[in-house]
Amino acid sequence: MEIFSLRSSQSLLFKNNPNNAKNSKTADIHIETKAPAPVSFHIEDNPDEGPDFTAVSPGELRSYARQSFDSGVIDQNTYAAISEPLPMHAIDPLGNVIDLSSVTDGTSFNFLDYYKNQLQVAMSIGDPSEVQTLKSVVNFLDG
Repeated sequence: MEIFSLRSSQSLLFKNNPNNAKNSKTADIHIETKAPAPVSFHIEDNPDEGPDFTAVSPGELRSYARQSFDSGVIDQNTYAAISEPLPMHAIDPLGNVIDLSSVTDGTSFNFLDYYKNQLQVAMSIGDPSEVQTLKSVVNFLDG
């Protein structure tokens, strides 16, 4: 197979001319188009069934939250809270430290339980704005 340079637009004009197309050395070159990349995550047509937020990766959760924000299902504060990266460590309602450093964008994680626990912690601390945001996140995830 021969490879020809396509630097000059004149060579393209030459090929496109019907009188010259038969004589062109590039007449046997075909450019294959690549198939479109598959969508990694999308909202199902049935709104009653959402993804399983007890086993979803952070990247999939952000993608779902973005689609829900764009369609008006969630507000900006809820979207911002979901889109934030997980901390390296968190505290559960019993005061134990949870190591989240192993959770990456491709790792499956139980976000529903995580946000429910964070809501309980926020309620015990008494930060009303954080409680309201976490309630809307839990309502969104609990569906």
